[in-house]
Amino acid sequence: MKYAREEKFIKSLGKHIRKLRIANNLTQNQLAFEAGLNLSQVSRIERGLINTSVTHIYLIAQVLDLHPKALLDFK
Repeated sequence: MKYAREEKFIKSLGKHIRKLRIANNLTQNQLAFEAGLNLSQVSRIERGLINTSVTHIYLIAQVLDLHPKALLDFK
């Protein structure tokens, strides 16, 4: 059961990041470049395929001009 909840959270986080990226008129490539991440990393985060690090959440939030807490507020 715990694994299913974690997987759901990771997928929801990715969808939320994608929504915020699109709202900021950024491509995955632009977000990756500005955050100093690999394009494939951003893609995997948005698709909910990986459990990303706090550091990556911070870097993405900086590019989106948001507090990192805003990335985790997606109910």
